[in-house]
Amino acid sequence: MTESRNPDRLPLTRIQRLIGRYMLQSKRTKASAYLTVRADLTELTRMRKAYCKQVKVRATTQDFFICAIARAIAAYPLMAAAFSQDGRFLEISEQIGVGFAVAAPQGLVVPVVQDVEHKNLPQLAAESEALLKKARANKLLPDDFDGANIVLTGLGMYGIESFYAISPPSALGIVSIGNIEDVVAPIENGFVTRKKMYVSLAFDQCIVDEFYAAEFLSCIAESLEDPWSLTRD
Repeated sequence: MTESRNPDRLPLTRIQRLIGRYMLQSKRTKASAYLTVRADLTELTRMRKAYCKQVKVRATTQDFFICAIARAIAAYPLMAAAFSQDGRFLEISEQIGVGFAVAAPQGLVVPVVQDVEHKNLPQLAAESEALLKKARANKLLPDDFDGANIVLTGLGMYGIESFYAISPPSALGIVSIGNIEDVVAPIENGFVTRKKMYVSLAFDQCIVDEFYAAEFLSCIAESLEDPWSLTRD
């Protein structure tokens, strides 16, 4: 007798199985805590296109985030830490990697911009664009996934204001960004419209406490609010 097919059952892809296993491992092994800040991106939205013309490189808002995260990790190195194998020490990574989530045809993937501490914004932008193209063409290599200390993910293109994501098991945390919104803000003689975005951080509280993580997240927001500071080597 031939087994009947159930139209309501869909087979899981290899990527779906891997993602499910990794995310469950992360939830089981990390004491995740969550923070959110609202960053003012008015100046960033004003200067980005002019800056791209100046350096002749396409730098997206995401690239500014990657650069801001890299600068913040350099200022707060415990965000690049992990437990030693015996669990007695924290080992700080000598090289800093920032991953970013991509909704590729084969499923969600997280390529990593590596050695970000040695690269300026145009270099980071060029590398992230190359990784994005490889992800969409299903041409990422195993080395392209290695070394993420912090991961960046965004859902602003879907109108999502804010959310918390699950970081991969190997990363200390994940930064989640929503859409940029016009917000009316008071000034001395009336009101002005500013462009703001919620920036959220999920982090492993076994490694850093909420005060350290809050300073790290604030550092990211401050860099984004002064975007020209990210263009200086």
